[in-house]
Amino acid sequence: MVYELTEEGRNYIKKGLPEMQLLKMAKKNVDISTVKNEIDNFAIAMQWAKKNGWAKIASGKIEILSRPEKYPIYESLKKVEKGNTDENIEMLVSRNLVVLKREDAKTKAEKLLMNDVGDLTSDLIITGLWKKAKFKKYNVEISGEKINIGKRHILSLYIEKIREIFLDMGFTEAAGPLVESSFWNFDALYQPQDHPARDLADTFYMKIPENARLASKGIVNAVKSVHENGGNTGSTGWGYKWSEDFAKKCILRTHTTSVSARSLSKINSPAKIFCVGRVFRNETIDYKHLPEFTQVEGIVVDENVCFRDLLGYLKEFYKRMGFQKIRFRPAYFPYTEMSVEPEVYFEDKKEWMELGGAGIFRPEVTQPLGIKSPVLAWGLGLERPIFLKIGLNDIRYFYYKNDLKMLREMKTWLQ
Repeated sequence: MVYELTEEGRNYIKKGLPEMQLLKMAKKNVDISTVKNEIDNFAIAMQWAKKNGWAKIASGKIEILSRPEKYPIYESLKKVEKGNTDENIEMLVSRNLVVLKREDAKTKAEKLLMNDVGDLTSDLIITGLWKKAKFKKYNVEISGEKINIGKRHILSLYIEKIREIFLDMGFTEAAGPLVESSFWNFDALYQPQDHPARDLADTFYMKIPENARLASKGIVNAVKSVHENGGNTGSTGWGYKWSEDFAKKCILRTHTTSVSARSLSKINSPAKIFCVGRVFRNETIDYKHLPEFTQVEGIVVDENVCFRDLLGYLKEFYKRMGFQKIRFRPAYFPYTEMSVEPEVYFEDKKEWMELGGAGIFRPEVTQPLGIKSPVLAWGLGLERPIFLKIGLNDIRYFYYKNDLKMLREMKTWLQ
């Protein structure tokens, strides 16, 4: 290896290392202030003078203990100037007095020519010396080695894109627990406790923890009243005896609407909130169903919004996701009225696909949580439109297949 002097090293060749300058200027005992400003890097000078046992400081004075006739470090520095090195080279490098010399492209290319090269290198091309080289025969039509660079998983890519869309539309992101209480997942959303979706066949119930702490007493009582007799909403409710113990049961959340319910209990109108998160349902695994998937949730709380605003938000979202044809069809959900299911048109499939549910939260949902304004709400699937759009025939690729070839070659339709 070849080393060369740094600018600092060249300066010390002429003037001597800082510790040498200190010994030269200081007498037997001298005040620090007398020499401090006359020496390059006084702190470094004292550090090495103390380390070598040449000097010490006492009562504001520098006391010289010895003066060596030769200093090996300085001699090594002069050797580097002449193109040589010795055992002190690492010390000089650590003090930034010398650095490893890098060969330029021309030097490298000339060495290759001397060795009768057989490979074409960037140095030969840059310098033009490739014209003088003796090469093996090359077939320029052969593809080069493919380099598989790292990239984000396609689901992560789209989740980030969705975040950008909602943030750009003025929404605030919210999050909630994966292990949720039945209260926030079902009861607060006016879903009756005997609803089929709350059976073990559709929902994962937890053994540990089995029960969760509920909301404030006021909210719990208001939700109970709405379920039993409609509360102050003008409806008759579900007409059964609501169980607080059943509402405490812990589950894996079945939708991110639980995050919306929690948010409504804490915010004031107006507000716009979204959530992108994992949800779990007791589904049989096949090519288009998974027990876990990602849901995109959103709510808009405002005195002046209406059903047409809901359709406008959904249409704008899907347009930014790259879909040009969007339509809506009537639907039913226990916690919204009016309700719709948005559909988008897949040009390559020549068919419409339903991608979620949406509507305006019923007063039975909003009033117990302290909200008096209309609330637009939607819960949209993520994996299904992605796997259809990019041409997959099995949704399990997203979570279970781990096919590196497919992940490397998978292309998105978002730019």
